[in-house]
Amino acid sequence: MRLTFYTDYALRLLIYLAMAADEAGRRPTIAEIADFYGISRNHLTKVAHHLGRSGHILTVRGKGGGLRLGRPPEAIGLGELIRATEPDFALLPCFAPIGEFCRIQPACGLIAPIQEASQAFFDVLDRYTLADVIKAEARLRALFENPAPLPGKQRPRRGRREGAAGRAGSKTPAASSGPV
Repeated sequence: MRLTFYTDYALRLLIYLAMAADEAGRRPTIAEIADFYGISRNHLTKVAHHLGRSGHILTVRGKGGGLRLGRPPEAIGLGELIRATEPDFALLPCFAPIGEFCRIQPACGLIAPIQEASQAFFDVLDRYTLADVIKAEARLRALFENPAPLPGKQRPRRGRREGAAGRAGSKTPAASSGPV
């Protein structure tokens, strides 16, 4: 079993927002978060839209806009989130919604153990929340404040927009709000 990039991005987005929640009034942007993780802004936009519609995050448009958690981290269950972001859990092609024909399905001994394993997976995830994921807050905060370089890329700019002040050769440093 493998979770999709969509779910991975949803989890990363929520972790980022949970870590930024301590800073009153701060609303990270999709560009800032995508740059921090080195992931696609377009894909992250789709994920943010979905999480906004489901109430996991709140989105604010316009000047000073950005994202924030829609609920406290303790109220965002991992099992619920993964069920909401994964298209299906058809672990075998004969399972719904795929429903591919299989000659031995009426007597197949794989169905029960695979369904039991899938249920066990969610039973474990249902015991955890976003708050549990960020329990190592001090260690996470250190990684947010001093991120390691992304493979094959320069260090993330942590929300800094490059204008004239941030271009190469400029003597004036661009302002940076940092991710957290």
